[in-house]
Amino acid sequence: MTSNEWTSSSMPYLTPRTAGDVDAWTEEARGAGRRGSQRIVHAGEVPAPAAVGLMLGLTDGATVVVRRRIIELDDEPTELTDTYYPAAIALGTPLAGTAKIRGGAVTLLATLGHVGVRVVENVTARMPSDEEREQLRLGTGEPVLQLARTTYDSADHAIQGDVMVMPAGRQQLRYEIRIG
Repeated sequence: MTSNEWTSSSMPYLTPRTAGDVDAWTEEARGAGRRGSQRIVHAGEVPAPAAVGLMLGLTDGATVVVRRRIIELDDEPTELTDTYYPAAIALGTPLAGTAKIRGGAVTLLATLGHVGVRVVENVTARMPSDEEREQLRLGTGEPVLQLARTTYDSADHAIQGDVMVMPAGRQQLRYEIRIG
């Protein structure tokens, strides 16, 4: 891997943080001597796309709250992330707004009584759409990785669905799984 590539591990993004902490992305980038930031380009109610409805166990077109972000590393776009929440969880909360959430959304969800205990991630490789290519500053022919993550609570209800798109040549996904 070159110095421009990034190894991403899911675990820091799944655990609520201590009140007042920065979000996991900012902390992870700082720990590597780099600068992580994000721009929220949209937040609010939308009809659930079919794939998101399946992820969250909702009927096709049900209302969800989405936060669309461009994740940056050292001022370069490194990931596009759309995070979806069932409307019953997110409406009327900061999740439906464009302001940055101190400690991150997982911390806010926990304070609202929604703690993730199980995650399912599906990773695929594909060619980007024209919009994704432009936002990620990709050259022609460069593929992306798409990671679709669903987080479930202790009652096995989906509380969050993430769809992340990242340049395949600049990312490495790292999984550490504890058995038993």
